[in-house]
Formats: sequence, structure tokens, C-alpha cells
Amino acid sequence: MAKKNNNQVSAVRQAKHSWIWTLAFTVISILWIAPILVVLLNSFKRKAFIFRHPFTLGTEPLSAGWDKFIHGVERAFCGWLNYSNGIRKTNFWNSFGISLFITVGSVALIIICCSMCAWYITRVHTKVTKTIYVLCLFSMIVPFQMVMFTLSKFANLLHLSNPLGIIVVYLGFGAGLAVFMFTGFVKGISLEIEEAAMIDGCTPLQTFFKVVFPILKPTTVTVAILEAMWVWNDYLLPSLVLNINKYKTIPIAIQFLKQSHGQIDWGAMMAVLVLAILPIIIFYIACQKYIIEGVLAGAVKG
Repeated sequence: MAKKNNNQVSAVRQAKHSWIWTLAFTVISILWIAPILVVLLNSFKRKAFIFRHPFTLGTEPLSAGWDKFIHGVERAFCGWLNYSNGIRKTNFWNSFGISLFITVGSVALIIICCSMCAWYITRVHTKVTKTIYVLCLFSMIVPFQMVMFTLSKFANLLHLSNPLGIIVVYLGFGAGLAVFMFTGFVKGISLEIEEAAMIDGCTPLQTFFKVVFPILKPTTVTVAILEAMWVWNDYLLPSLVLNINKYKTIPIAIQFLKQSHGQIDWGAMMAVLVLAILPIIIFYIACQKYIIEGVLAGAVKG
């Protein structure tokens, strides 16, 4: 009887702790997304009211009365004007196309090359493959600031200062994390499956793409999300490598809203920021269920 009571007390304590943790993480989540909500709110406001009333819906509090509150909202908000101005001033759709091309191309190249590299490293045990793996891990440690000037110089010499060339550069910087995650997952794939495919007449490439690569789906989606978020939001690498007079990604185009004499159209900037983060948020929400699955699979099987 005493043991049963102790189990009941333990269950109650766990429930209380669960409720407390849920509340704590809910508050943290709200604080985490608060800047995004502020940007979204101010993207519809007139420029004069973004600094005066950045955290409120209007110029008058609700306690002043409903009519005054509504009048304050009408004064502060300008509808979709900021969006139209931001799209026009930044040539947004051209920058969107360039960013989309670079992101899709980089992620696709990283996934294909790094998954094949991880499979080769895992299955072929030589000093060369061990060295390649160590170098991939080492690339995750070296700060980008240490190599950015040398990188920009070599990119210019090799004529990589265009959307197609920067995809190759992104492959080099994204390979470390991708190879690390794919290697951990490939170690858990049974060799018997690959041997059976080869007995049936598959070449090594057919074995990889028809047998191994479909099994890598959870890690592939995880790598795709992480790399896409990085490439899409990156500002420093494109600003160093690309010819920004001809090719402007979305972060670079947004930066150009800041004029030479220091004036900034904050309404247009807020609007374009919302448009910039919206695609990657949609992509993340659509694929988020694979992130934990892929990370845990790679960690456990590694």
C-alpha cells in the first residue's frame, strides 16, 4: 500500500514538473518569436510611427475608448504600401530568383556530393578516407572570418563571382556538417542490403541511388533544412564572392535600402524582411518533423 502511494506521489510530481516545464518553454518560445512578430506588425505601419509606437497596434491605448483606439490604428497603419515600396526599391523578385537558384542549387549539390562521400568514407576504410573525414570535421571548426579574404580572392581568380560559381563555394563550406551527419546514418545501414543489390547486378552507383539513398531520407531532409536556412539567409559570403552590381541576393538587396546618407525606409525594410523569411519558414514547417528524426538517427547509429 505504501509503495502504491509513493508511486502515485511520484506520478503527481512528474505531472507538476511537466506542467511547469511546458509553461516555461511556452514563455521562452513567445520571447523567441517576439522579434518576428514585431517586424510583421511594423511592416504595415507608417514610417513615422515605427519608432514612436513599435510595440502597439495604434497610437492610442484601448483604455482611451474604442473610437480613439480605432482612429489610432488607422493613423498608424498604411496597409500594403510598405510592401509595394519594398518590392519596387529592392527589385525584390529578381533578388528572390537569384536567392532561390543559389539555395536550391547549393542544397542539391551538397546533398548529392556529401551523401556519396559519406557512403564512400564509411564503406572504404583507408588512410585517405580517414583523412577526408578529418578534414571535413576540421572545416566545421575553422571560423569563416579566417579564410574569407583568401576565399574571395580565389573566387575572383576562378571566375566564381556569379550565382553558378558561388554554388561550388557553398558546397565547400557546407560539406563538413553534411558529411558528418550522413556518415553517422550510413554506419547504421546493414551491409547485407547492399551486397544483395550487387548480387542482383547493381553497379556501385545503382546501389547507392536505388538502395542506400532512399534509406537516407530522414537525414537528407534534415541536412536540406539546415543548409537551406544557412544559404538563404547568408549575407557575408555572397557580398564577398558575388558581383553585387549584377547579382543581389535578398539579404544584399535589403541592405541596399540603407541609403548613403544614413536614411532608411524602415517600413519598406520591415516589409521586405517579412517576404524574405516567409519562404524559409514555410519550408521549415513543412519538413520540421524530419529534423529530430534525422539528428537522432545519425547520433544513435553513429
